[in-house]
Amino acid sequence: MSKTDDEMACQQLVELVTDYFDGCLTLPERLRFEAHLAACSGCRAYLEQMRLTLGVLGSISERTISPEARERLLSVYSAWTAQQH
Repeated sequence: MSKTDDEMACQQLVELVTDYFDGCLTLPERLRFEAHLAACSGCRAYLEQMRLTLGVLGSISERTISPEARERLLSVYSAWTAQQH
């Protein structure tokens, strides 16, 4: 099955998870996000893992971490996601 322009790729979903949890997605983005979740068990599992992680760690605001720590976290996360694909 080929992906249409309206369908969301897994990588796009991963990039939008924080905005989804924060309720910052536009309505069209949220609908695409949720449509992808309905069809992708891997992304549903990823979303649940993120929910559990946030539940254990609590919520960390971008304002509460230094720019250096933020960049390091993003770097580690990017390396991890690259290994997953």
